[in-house]
Amino acid sequence: MFATVGDYVTQHIIEAGMHPDIAVIDHRIMREEVEPLEFQRGKKYVKNPPGSITIEAQEMLHEAITFNRKLGVVVEGEEDLLVLPLMAMMPTGSVIVYGQPREGMVVVTLTEERRRWAKNFMTMMEEKGN
Repeated sequence: MFATVGDYVTQHIIEAGMHPDIAVIDHRIMREEVEPLEFQRGKKYVKNPPGSITIEAQEMLHEAITFNRKLGVVVEGEEDLLVLPLMAMMPTGSVIVYGQPREGMVVVTLTEERRRWAKNFMTMMEEKGN
């Protein structure tokens, strides 16, 4: 599987002729609103406030991964942290591309070690949030 997180990354990946299975965007680049991207696939909307990972967003990503649905996920709020559930749920060997502000694009090829790291990080976030 192949996923992108972020409007800038997704736009440039699509312009390069690649088509991610899952594209997660929020219509913002560096917190500034941008023109909505058009997808040649299904589009779903989820709420995910800044600095959080909602159950709603996790369930949407899980459904797309489980049923191998080509999906554009439009986030009301912020999409940045949704890289973590993608890492926790996508199959080994999957590729996730996301933006690192003022640095460029980060490409992650998913391994079991990276999956464990993402799950542990999400658990630590949950524990600190309670």
